[in-house]
Order: sequence, then C-alpha cells, then structure tokens
Amino acid sequence: MRKLLLIGIMLILSVSLHAKSLNGVVYFNQSDNVKEPAPFATVYWLETQNIIETDVNGNFTFSFASVKEATLVATYVGYTRDTIRVTPDMSDLEFNLYPENELGSIVVTGKQDGNYLSKVTPVRTEVISAAGLCKMACCNLAESFENSASVSVGYSDAVTGARQIRLLGLSGVYTAMLDENRPVMRGLASPFGLSYIPGQWLESIQIAKGPSSVVNGLEAITGQINMEHRKPTAEQPLFINLFLSNMLRTEANVASSLQLDDNWSTVILGHFSTDPAKHDSNKDGFRDEPNTMQFNFSNRWLYFVQDGIQVRFGVRALSENRTGGQMDYEKGSERNYYKEGDSWPSAESGTSEIWGSEIKNRGVNAYVKVGIPFTADQKKNMAFVADYSYHNVNSFYGMKDYNGDQHSGFFNVMYNNEINDSHKFILGLSAKYDRLDETLNDFWLEKVSQDNSMVHRNLIYPGREEVTAGVYGEYTYHYGEKLTAIGGLRLDYSNLYGYLFAPRMNLKYSFTDNLVFRVTGGRGFRTPNIVADNLGMLSTGRRILVDKDLDVEDAWTYGANLTSYFKLGYGEDAYVSFDYFRTDFMKQVIVDQELQNDAVRIYNLNGGKSYTNSYQVDFSMEPVERFTVMATFRYTDAKVELQGQGLVDSPLMSKYKGVLNLQYATRMNIWTFDFTAQLNGPARLPYFVENRNDAYSPVYPMFYAQVTRKFKNVDVYVGGENLLNYKQPDPIINAENPYATDFNSTAIWGPLMGIKVYAGLRFTLWKN
Repeated sequence: MRKLLLIGIMLILSVSLHAKSLNGVVYFNQSDNVKEPAPFATVYWLETQNIIETDVNGNFTFSFASVKEATLVATYVGYTRDTIRVTPDMSDLEFNLYPENELGSIVVTGKQDGNYLSKVTPVRTEVISAAGLCKMACCNLAESFENSASVSVGYSDAVTGARQIRLLGLSGVYTAMLDENRPVMRGLASPFGLSYIPGQWLESIQIAKGPSSVVNGLEAITGQINMEHRKPTAEQPLFINLFLSNMLRTEANVASSLQLDDNWSTVILGHFSTDPAKHDSNKDGFRDEPNTMQFNFSNRWLYFVQDGIQVRFGVRALSENRTGGQMDYEKGSERNYYKEGDSWPSAESGTSEIWGSEIKNRGVNAYVKVGIPFTADQKKNMAFVADYSYHNVNSFYGMKDYNGDQHSGFFNVMYNNEINDSHKFILGLSAKYDRLDETLNDFWLEKVSQDNSMVHRNLIYPGREEVTAGVYGEYTYHYGEKLTAIGGLRLDYSNLYGYLFAPRMNLKYSFTDNLVFRVTGGRGFRTPNIVADNLGMLSTGRRILVDKDLDVEDAWTYGANLTSYFKLGYGEDAYVSFDYFRTDFMKQVIVDQELQNDAVRIYNLNGGKSYTNSYQVDFSMEPVERFTVMATFRYTDAKVELQGQGLVDSPLMSKYKGVLNLQYATRMNIWTFDFTAQLNGPARLPYFVENRNDAYSPVYPMFYAQVTRKFKNVDVYVGGENLLNYKQPDPIINAENPYATDFNSTAIWGPLMGIKVYAGLRFTLWKN
C-alpha cells in the first residue's frame, strides 16, 4: 500500500506546477552532416556560473526566471566550446561541439571528472567517465567500479574466476546491464559477462539506482548499468592500449574510428588477453585464479542521412578458455568418467584424482538500431531496435559437467512525441525470446567406508523456452529546471508466467539550482537462471536439489536522494549527496547452502520475507586547483528468510563499504597521481563455514595507486592494487579433499590475489 501511496504522491506533485523554459540539445559535430548527441555535456550560464548538464540524449532545459537575456556556453572535454546569446523570445537551442584536433601542442579545453553524480537525470545516476576509467587499470568492466561504493564487485567462487556485482545489497542479476540501451549479459553469458567488456572500449558507464525506465524491459529491479562504447564518429583513427602485470597478465586493446564519407562511419574494436601463469599464494594446492585466454572483436557502424535518419548496426564475436583447479591439473588432461554406483577412491588410499575445471565460452551478437525523425526538430520520431545473441558454454568442474546453448532475440519499437516544452510521451511495443538448452550432469559422492565412496548422479535440464511480449507507455512532465516527473506503465505477457504488470515513477525537484531532491519507485520481474546465476555451486562437493515449479522473481524498489551542490575550496561544483533505497521481494528464488550439509537447495521464497535497505552518502570537492577529493560510504541491511533459520542477514553481503579517492594533476595534465582507499565491512558467513550462524568476516582495507605520464600522443602509466597484500585466508573449505561432500569454494568475502603491480601505455592517433 505504501508503494502505491508513494507513486500517487509523486503523480500529484508532477502536475502541480508550470513554468516558462527553453529546451536545448548539445551535439558532437563530427562533420557538416554527421551529428551525435553529447551525453552529460556541461552547459553553464556565463553571468551566474550556474551549471546545467545534458542527459544521455544531449538534451537540457534552461529556465529564464526573471532575466531578459543570458549567455550559455556548452563544453565537453576534447571538443571546442560553443556559445549562444539567449533571449526569452528564442525557440529551441542547439549547440555544436567540434573535435579539438591540434597536434602541435597539448590542448586542454576543460577537466572531466572521473566519477560524478549527474545533475539532470530524474533517476539518481552515477557516471564513470573516460577519465574515471583511466584512474586504474580497468582491464574490464568488473574492474571499473573500485572508486564506487554504489557497486561492489567480488568473486562468486575461488575456482572459476567468475565476478559478480552487487547493487543495493543484491546480486547483479537483479541489475539490468545495457549496451547503449540494449539488454546484454543475460542467461549463459552472465557469469563471466563483466570480463567480456574491455574497459578501454568504453567512453562512459552510467549507474542508475532504482527501477528506472519501462522502455528497456522489466528486469531493472535494483537499477541499470548502461555502457557507452567508443563511437564510429570519434576523431581517433587509431587507439592502442597495452598492459602487463607482475602476475603476467597480458592485454592488448585496439580501436579505430573511421569516417568513410559524409554518410558512413565505423569503429573497429579488438581485444586479446591472457593469464598464462599459475599462482597459489595461500598454498592450498589450488590456483588463486584460473588461467585464461580471451579473443574479443566488435565492429560498429553508423549510417547518417541528411534528413536525420540514422541507422546503427554492429556485430561482435567472443572466444574464451578458462582452466582452473588444483595446481597439478593440466589443460586437456584426460578425465576418468564414472557411472552411478561406481566406487571412488579416497585421498587416504593415495589414488584420488586431481580436481580440475575447464570452461569454454563462445558467443556472437548482432544488432540494428534505426531512428526516423518525423519533424525537422526531431520532436516527433520513431526508433526501432533488434538484437540477436548466441552463446555456447562447455565446461566441467571436477566431476560435474555443465553444457548449454542460448539463442536470444530482443525487439523494441517506440514512438516519441515531444508535445511542447513541458510534455513528452513515449509509446512502445517490445518482445523478447530466450531458448536455453542446458544439461547439468550432477555427480556427487556418498562415503561408504574409510577408503571408498560411491558415485551418485542426477541429470538436470534447467533450460527453458520463453517468449515475452509487452506494451508500455511513459509520460514526462517538465516544469523548467524545477521539476521533472516521469511516469511509466508496462504490461507484458510471458508464456511461462502469464501477465506481468510494472508501474514505475521517477521525480526530480530542484528546491534551488544547487539543491536537488529525487524520488523513485516501481516494480520489476526477472526469470531465474538456475545454474548460470549460481555457477559457483558447481565448484562444491554437494548435490544440487531444485524444487519444481520455480516462479518468476517479483520485487518492488523505491527510494530517495537529496544532493546539494556548493562552492568549497577551489572548485565550483562540490557536492554532498544522501541516498536511501529499499527493495522488497514478493517472490524470489532462494539458493540455500545452509539447510543441508550435503546439498544446495533451490526453492521459492514461499511467502517469506526478503528485503534490503541501502543507505549511502557521497562527497566530492576540489580543495586546491587540480586536486580532487571524493569520499563515499554505503551501509546495507540485507535480510532473507531461510528454511530452518528464519529471517537472517543475507550471507556474504558486506554491511558497509567506504571509498576515498584522491587525484592530483600537474598543469596540462602532464603528470596525474591517483590514490584510492577502501574499507570493506563484515559479511555474515554461511553456517557451514564455522558451524554457527553468527560468524562474520573481518573488516579489511584495500589500497590502490597509479601514476600517469602524458606525452604528445602517448600516456604511460604504472600502478598497484591491493598494496597491503591482504588476502582472504583459506578461501576453499577442505581443499585437500576436493571430491568430498564438504569441499566448498563459494564462501568468498575478500580478495583472492595479493599485491599486483602493473604497467601500460595508451597511444592515441588523432585525425588531421
């Protein structure tokens, strides 16, 4: 009831005000005929120094209040600025920013913050810019969130190297991952999906908390993370990034943006990485991380017509091999296959087998996006998106075998109509198709004597074929710069779960130009992927028991944010921000390793409670010129009702995380010094770790540092991670008997690798 009341209050507020304002858009103008919206560009009022920020589509709204004229300046790092003298009788504004191509000297047109909170978005959105992605090595997406307390990243287990994010106290499977607003990393691709996005392929990352828009589907329960890739129209015909660490991780990234003529442009992205060396710093006999080799290729195209029609399409291919397990295991080793009822020798007999794991992932993706304007000012337009993905996994984990194929399609068509400065709506149709063909050979052992155990086997087919189709509508109301309210409704039909109805609401109100309040609320659904969502459970000696008729997951998320901007120190844009978000599950699939000592139980919540409360405070300032300080702290209260225990803290979810980031740059950014400190709070350990349910992991710090030297076209950087060399002790339970029932590698709460030192370079060739 309180959720509906909250949404009702926001709707009442959204229609209670009216104001006079001008809308504008900022474009990257790569040539006379090719323009791209400039997301998160800065527009400032010269006379007052008030700052406006464009949204993800380059749009902004400017309110005159009581003045008769104003000078607006649009800026973006790497582009020339554009200035317009504005009067109240003018219509919509348009800024055009051109690339800064001067090669004879280093040109700095502005300073781009690495991490910052967006001023203009109705949803609380944290932006990690291209500068932020260079603060640390950021080899892939999983390593791009170290300066953020909003997102925590950890290992799902101590064997596979699979990384998982947590947002608002919940696993990353409840966060919608978007590639330029296309859903990605779904199903079989999700366990390792974070490592498939090279950090140097990206221009920015936007982290939006809460259920957000209905346009991109139902799955954004805790929020959405959108990735913006390097653009075909960028003035960089060649970019090369090389990386090497003391662990012998080697990586190379190549990007090339080419403008073929006035209509066609393309960007080619290539990636290679390998971890060839074996490391066992804790001496438990298992690799600290798997040996990997990855090839990744992407080609994106833009076709632009003078009448405003844009066609974007692209393809991507991926191949990755992982080898993990005990140090003595060699890739391609012949395995002994056992049948149910066979006898298995124990370690005591001296003939137990080496435990190894091999994972092969292959994937391809193709997409097309079409934008068709119906008016010259593009206030009425239609967009079409189609996406197809194929992913294949072949893997084994000791005795367990898991193989799968996934075919997924996504279709979305939307009509956008900006009626006037205050009113805008979107209507759309979308459909989603997922076919997962999965086979899990679940082998486990039952001890029958001191020297022998009996092999048991269960064949599980967790796959599905699901078709979901829906309609949605979203209405946006603007009251100048004071108020933005977005209300959305979505109704989908799934062949597996029937009708799914999701209302959502987002409101932003500016008490002043420097005090912004946001409220959000809405509902989300997702289909559970039993194995892919919980891949770490295969690296245990337990059998897997799945209840029948698992239901769709259904949750409400709502929250509020208050941000105050002020002048402090040298900078004009210091801020402090406070967040509160809560997620309540109506239905949830529980993966429980505490109910039985010899099994992983997967069952429905069945009317029990499951919720999270997340509190966060962020602070940013520039005390002296070119020295920035960012501090953030997040506290999470996550509870779940488990069979046999009742309502307990969610296992392995840290209570809090604090981050302090310091950066100093010399003039012209010749030298840049970065330092990041983290404080990671305790997490409840599962019962089987210490045979009690009130045990918590220790509090531990993490330190990172990097120094970058800029030359004409080359940046050289050296850095270190986990500088205190802190490692979780004994991350694998019963590592000396990996085929025993109590062998378990999933109780991970801290780092597995010690100190890492690295060096690299970034070479950029600018277009003449």
